[in-house]
Amino acid sequence: KNIESLAARTVTMKLAIFATLVAASAAFTGTPLKAVVKSDTALNMALLPSKKKFVPCLSLKDLPKPGFATSGVAGGLAICIAVDPKGSVYALGDKCPPVNQPLSFGKVNNDGTIEDPVLGTKFSLKTGDVVSWCPTGVGKIIGGLFEPTGVPNFKVRQSSGTIQVEVDVNAKANFEANYWSGVLDAQGKANGKYY
Repeated sequence: KNIESLAARTVTMKLAIFATLVAASAAFTGTPLKAVVKSDTALNMALLPSKKKFVPCLSLKDLPKPGFATSGVAGGLAICIAVDPKGSVYALGDKCPPVNQPLSFGKVNNDGTIEDPVLGTKFSLKTGDVVSWCPTGVGKIIGGLFEPTGVPNFKVRQSSGTIQVEVDVNAKANFEANYWSGVLDAQGKANGKYY
């Protein structure tokens, strides 16, 4: 009787573990839900046209040594400033797919790439394209759930003692346009109406 009870508990435990694994993998592989929220409050911002402009990102005194990278902000965007071993300066988006850790913590390689410090993905310094997608260990497991995705790259110039990066200065405002509706609504409703 004890053996049958033990066998039943073992089967139940195995099924629970299997169900947990299926649920966890489904969370990453299914089609994401797309919720549409429309608000008619005055807080909605209109989308602005794209406007590319060179803006200061990093002081020259904060520029890393060749072979290293650092982070900066330009136009409200997180930017990775990387200097290759030859001294050329590059600007890339500082969010590393697939899990968005900072690319600026990465290793700048001699082959014209910067390597994600956690999953090992290599991105081209010139284009931001993927050169090698999640090649090792945990990277293979996590990276296998996602399509290889590069990072944005930006034009760079030196001016007035700073490294300047060309970004869309309206990108942050356009991104946030749909998130500010109802922020000041004292009734707790996002549509600005009363109960």
